[in-house]
Amino acid sequence: MQPAVLHRDLAEELWEADRAARPIPPLTDRHPELDVDDAYAIQTINVDRRIASGARVVGRKVGLTSRPMQQLLGVHEPDFGVLTEDMIVEDGDLVDLARLLQPRVEAEMAFVMGRDLAGPGVTTAAALAAIEGVLPALEIVDSRVADWKIKLVDTVADNASSGRLVVGGRMTPVANVDLRLVGVVVSRNGELLHTGAGAAVLGNPARCVAWLANKLGSLGAGLRAGDIVLPGSPHAMVAVAPGDVFRAEFAHLGAVTVRFSKEAAA
Repeated sequence: MQPAVLHRDLAEELWEADRAARPIPPLTDRHPELDVDDAYAIQTINVDRRIASGARVVGRKVGLTSRPMQQLLGVHEPDFGVLTEDMIVEDGDLVDLARLLQPRVEAEMAFVMGRDLAGPGVTTAAALAAIEGVLPALEIVDSRVADWKIKLVDTVADNASSGRLVVGGRMTPVANVDLRLVGVVVSRNGELLHTGAGAAVLGNPARCVAWLANKLGSLGAGLRAGDIVLPGSPHAMVAVAPGDVFRAEFAHLGAVTVRFSKEAAA
């Protein structure tokens, strides 16, 4: 089968899995020859399809930013996915579990870009200068691949396992905080689950923005003023049950909350 045809067929599988809320077997089990370039090609097909359907791109998410996760999947650099406006959830709002497959929650900082930024040669310092502010956020990651049995190619093709993004209502200028030292406490239904700090994300979350700008630059693209960038989480993702309420409290940044419906997909 020609690569373009295979890319299109696998993109269609992922698209229908999302629409029907029914996961599919891992792509890599059936097509072990796929590489990360194939995966980004599949991702792009579905992102373009979302845009053609009226979605607006509002930013990017960076994944695999902790060393343990990179080692687990046998990779040496992060990956990225595309955020669209329909993924955004306001602080405290209810998320319908029937529209998700197998969601997990991660607390993250969400950066808002103050100006355009593209590689090559972007440093952490340049990234910090381009970021306008930071918001407390909860990412709802989701996978169209059954039982989260993913390898790098599976998650990249699946738009880096993107689901929803919950953002807090107060933006803090990035110059006012040391991102490496920003701690977070994550609770579910009032019970403490995880703690973490920004330094767990490649040593400095702004370094993820630099990596992303350079990666996009190599693809002829870049970040734009106003874009949201998720740099990755300092803690392990947490499974969601119907009726759960998650809260992340960040030092210096404030808190953000998300509630889940009491009914999941059938």
